[in-house]
Amino acid sequence: MTSITTATRFGEVVEASVERLVAQCHQLYESPALGTLVRAGSPDGDQSAVYGVVSGVETASLDPSRRAVARGADAASEEEIYREHPQLEQLLRTDVTVTVLGHINGTSLNQYLPPLPPRVHTFMYACASDEVRRFTERLDFLALLTSMRTPTGDDVLAAVLRQASTAHEQPNEFLMRAGRAVASLLGGDMPRLNAVLQRLPL
Repeated sequence: MTSITTATRFGEVVEASVERLVAQCHQLYESPALGTLVRAGSPDGDQSAVYGVVSGVETASLDPSRRAVARGADAASEEEIYREHPQLEQLLRTDVTVTVLGHINGTSLNQYLPPLPPRVHTFMYACASDEVRRFTERLDFLALLTSMRTPTGDDVLAAVLRQASTAHEQPNEFLMRAGRAVASLLGGDMPRLNAVLQRLPL
């Protein structure tokens, strides 16, 4: 089991609401994977830290009115394109969409939406293993995830559980416990429940 011992800063908030954040990565293509638990702000800071999971990743032009164009017709590799056009690093951006799952208020870790969103330009961190384990010991956050009614919601839910399981000493035990919790939330929707469970390494 790979253990990440310190939170890794990867970007900053550029759009914020109480239920959804958009973070721009500091490095092009250097984003956390789908389902990664992330944190906006420091739990030791003056502002309340907000937790969420990566529910989308997108790389696009910095200027939304100018779409990126193909440049590799005569290139032998993708690397060659970036060598011949070094300005691309400054013209593109990688954004991460974050579904908010909880927050810290004082010393209390709450698995429900915060009263206010973090400020724009708040730093974003991919949580370390011990932080992931601490947050996912309780499974109340699954209620927010199962309420997602998007085409990718079930993939996000399954990715969250797969990612979180690697932070626990007994990954299979965690997945079984989480699977039962998901079943209690989606018991009336068997096709959706089966779709989620099939995405888990049970």
